[in-house]
Amino acid sequence: MSSITWAPAGRRLRALAGAELALLGRNRSVVFTALVMPLVLPFSMRPALDQIDLKKEGLSIGPVMMTAAVGFSFLFAVYTSLVNAYTARREELVLKRLRTGELSDTEILAGTALPAVALGLAQALLLCTGCAALLHSGAPKAPYLTLLGLAAGLVLGAALAALTASFTRTTESGQVTALPLVFVSTIGSGIAVPADVLPDRLASVCDFLPFSPALRLVRAGWTGELSAAQALGATATALAWIVVAVFAVRRWFRWEPRR
Repeated sequence: MSSITWAPAGRRLRALAGAELALLGRNRSVVFTALVMPLVLPFSMRPALDQIDLKKEGLSIGPVMMTAAVGFSFLFAVYTSLVNAYTARREELVLKRLRTGELSDTEILAGTALPAVALGLAQALLLCTGCAALLHSGAPKAPYLTLLGLAAGLVLGAALAALTASFTRTTESGQVTALPLVFVSTIGSGIAVPADVLPDRLASVCDFLPFSPALRLVRAGWTGELSAAQALGATATALAWIVVAVFAVRRWFRWEPRR
């Protein structure tokens, strides 16, 4: 496809993303959750992590804290904020009106997600840099794995948000419908507790949770702990989750208000 064909789509996406960014800035509760929670929660977990013998598991505090920080960015800056955004725009008939114009369905969903995804990426990079500087974790040994994990987590967070919004009736109930994935991911995907300290059978199951492969790649980029085969397996699992989530959105996303 030529650049001439891409240009109008790019302009439409920028216009929609700009409008969405303005709307996002007006919702103080969403802004607070998206901006503050990923920054505060990882450091509030430090006392609990100090009670775990990380060295016994071959871990250090820097990569563990960094993984937690990035995980919270996926969950709060992207996932929960977009559940509210998609639900609100649908109930306000914004999505329905957009479909009558030149924008395709994919452009509408992507344009709505762009500000939150950009915010999540900026936060994740800032937190990675901060953890490296403050916790002396050093430079990443395989930065391409960290970048791959970030990309997978951000895209998956947006797709899962659109899917969750499909089953969310109001913006007020968005906190409830998003809670199960937030809770399960926080406990099982290596955010609140490193997956290495979980029982082997439970850890094996948790490896297949939606955000687990992306976060595993993020941490492995810093530590170099994954072999080529393990990194390929984590990448394949992350891509599988993205494909499933996108298919489910195409199948069940609701453009009309749930009344």
